[in-house]
Amino acid sequence: MKIKQKYVVDSIFNALQYISYYHSPDFIKAIKNAYLKETNQSAKNAIAQILINSKMAALGKRPLCQDTGIVNVFVEVGTDVKWDCDLSLEDMINQGVKKAYQHPENKLRASIIKDPLFTRTNTKDNTPAIIHTKIVTGNKINFTLSAKGAGSENKSKFFALEPNDDIVDLVLKTVIGMGAGWCPPGIIGIGVGGTAEKAMLLAKKSLTEPINIQDIIDKKTKTPIEKLRVELFNKINNLGIGAQGLGGLTTVLDVKIKDYPTHAASLPVAIIPNCAATRHIHFSLDGSGVAKLPDINIDDYPNIDIDYPKYIKVNLDTLTKQQTKKWNIGDTLLLTGTIITGRDAAHNRIKQMIENGQGLPKSVNFDNKFIYYVGPVDAVANEVIGPAGPTTATRMDKFTDIILDNTNILGMIGKAERGQKTIDSLKKHKATYLIAVGGAAYLISKSIKEAKKIAFEDLAMEAIYELKVKDMPVTVAVDSTGNNIHSVFQDINF
Repeated sequence: MKIKQKYVVDSIFNALQYISYYHSPDFIKAIKNAYLKETNQSAKNAIAQILINSKMAALGKRPLCQDTGIVNVFVEVGTDVKWDCDLSLEDMINQGVKKAYQHPENKLRASIIKDPLFTRTNTKDNTPAIIHTKIVTGNKINFTLSAKGAGSENKSKFFALEPNDDIVDLVLKTVIGMGAGWCPPGIIGIGVGGTAEKAMLLAKKSLTEPINIQDIIDKKTKTPIEKLRVELFNKINNLGIGAQGLGGLTTVLDVKIKDYPTHAASLPVAIIPNCAATRHIHFSLDGSGVAKLPDINIDDYPNIDIDYPKYIKVNLDTLTKQQTKKWNIGDTLLLTGTIITGRDAAHNRIKQMIENGQGLPKSVNFDNKFIYYVGPVDAVANEVIGPAGPTTATRMDKFTDIILDNTNILGMIGKAERGQKTIDSLKKHKATYLIAVGGAAYLISKSIKEAKKIAFEDLAMEAIYELKVKDMPVTVAVDSTGNNIHSVFQDINF
């Protein structure tokens, strides 16, 4: 049978839509077990939000995370495959990506920019994908797709070790250095051997394998790599970084290792994390039609609720700096009122305007407001806004001084830790930093009751919005005196 162009395009389309809102059953099982055993209340609440968000996304068929990822495709083409097409395989895949990300019933966020060094213009359809092709025997095409968010991808590391260097020590130090910006709990992928680019591919491919660390732990006889996986799994979780960097028992749900022969003088090691919005799927085409994807059982999800009675209700429209001084790190808040958004491109443009003497855009008023680091998914149907979870706050550290010095904002909302210079600046201005849960984007979007773009519309998903929220859940990460909840791992000496 011939593999038709339509089969490839539609299978890619279906698969990318599928992984935008469905976690795989192995992830649900692993994160549920992490929730059940967690004893740190802040971390347990974060995991609860991830689980509730996952179920809501599955039922609503809307993205788990606002960062719907850069598409990675590993494709194996059989030597006996026969084609019925007029496009190249790469073009067929990109047609499927374009169709998936522009689907009107579940539009996904287009995050890919061309000309990365200069204009950084958005391609508006999330193409091109990152495609790795291998020729194998047989008459099928095997696909492995993942949608990788930038928060975890930006924490990727490569090391050219010497043959006798300690890989365990390296991995532990690297995980500590990653902080919480990769949105734990998730998976650490490790590639060892080959060359620099081969090690990175091994690590990336390992992240698409099923979570099975408990099966490995239960085995009576383990291979050397399995023993290393278990050792790293236990030692990473014993660091106490925990969900969203809030401490607790689970930082990683699994550790994956793939190796390959290398030069006698080399030990290439790649380390790539996958976040709590881990998204990947495998399927094959044999010419019989479009790929059939697995059914999802909603009963796999636990029935849990967030402990909202313990949250402090906050009216943002009457909030004063004097009131925020009463907050302590670890306090959980439910925010109601007006929030202004802004992330990398908007911050950079504001910085340029201030430095050029133009001041802030007339439509933007930060006085006694919080700025939320977010680039939401576009709304569909009757939505006010699409999934709108936080982006990594660390990237905005370089803009913190100029924002605090030139506005009267009360603070910021994002995810992950801040640098010490930023914490010092927050303390100086008696401002606060709040964190929302990375990986709970659809849940958070339901607390947003109004949304309108008020500046920089040309920046697409990075435009500035004014949001009206009701009971948006956040945690105080840096209070007005400079106390920092993420010092739980930033102070680890290793």
